[in-house]
Amino acid sequence: MRGKIAVEEHFVTPQLKDTIFGSIGWDPAEWEAMATALQETDEVRLADMDAAGIEVAAVSLAAPCIQDIVDPAQAIEAAAGANDALAAAVAAHPDRYVGLAALALQDPESAADELERCVTELGFRGALANGYSSVGDLDTAAYYDEPQYEVFWERVARLGVPFYLHPRNPLPNSRYYQGREMLLGPTWAFTVETATHSLRLMVSGLFDRYPELNIIIGHLGELLPFAVARTEQRLSHIPTVSLERGPQDLLRENFFITTSGNFHTQSLIGAILQVGADRILFAADYPFEKTAEAAGWFDEVAISETDRLKIGRTNAAALLGIDQLAGVS
Repeated sequence: MRGKIAVEEHFVTPQLKDTIFGSIGWDPAEWEAMATALQETDEVRLADMDAAGIEVAAVSLAAPCIQDIVDPAQAIEAAAGANDALAAAVAAHPDRYVGLAALALQDPESAADELERCVTELGFRGALANGYSSVGDLDTAAYYDEPQYEVFWERVARLGVPFYLHPRNPLPNSRYYQGREMLLGPTWAFTVETATHSLRLMVSGLFDRYPELNIIIGHLGELLPFAVARTEQRLSHIPTVSLERGPQDLLRENFFITTSGNFHTQSLIGAILQVGADRILFAADYPFEKTAEAAGWFDEVAISETDRLKIGRTNAAALLGIDQLAGVS
């Protein structure tokens, strides 16, 4: 399929290069090659997109970067610098890239202001945060269902842009993975962390207060399409839980899920059955995954051509306003 829109494609600035996550077992040369690919937004990346039939990429900062900067003032400065750099990359290729803002959610009000700047001044189409934010030290997490984030979500709702909740590893003081570090990162820990964070948002009443919010999660929904019915059934037995809509409805109505890094046919079909093809978006997870693998699988996967067009292009075009770009048809 030509003309795909890929919605989780990453970059990094030279200033933040040393903050990116390296998968368990990477050797230094492999990490350096990944860091180089993340910093390049011209001929090499565009050729990779062209070969895979990707017309437009929504570009965002790699993980964990801003979320791992424990000093809020430093995080705010770093996020603004990264967003300015991304804006320059988008301006160099305005028909091929759109930006998703990096946000220093260590300070919710400043994050709201930076999101507004990115949307209204830089033309970004939403935001991406790399999981919880570290505040004060790396063993202290701020999750976005907590009361201090009300000012942030109010601004997201008012701006009408989506928020991509991207994974990061759990707190380093967790014992889950001690001695089994191969389960960290995309092997398993990313999924557990992001799915749990998403459920925290769901049960907090956030979507009762802001029913128009759109949250994006990757990797075919971080297993939530396959677990959310069980979660909802058990929540129904807890008298203190009172939601206008349960997690299944929230997943279908307030979340989009992407194919990033999870190129598995049975899982995609299961996700379509649970949330519908209207709530799924194509993504590769460049450069952490091979774009050719993502696109080759998606172009041939056994779904209808109607659903392929929705997932591959039109859902993202509507969500991110990408068809408003000159040169995109």
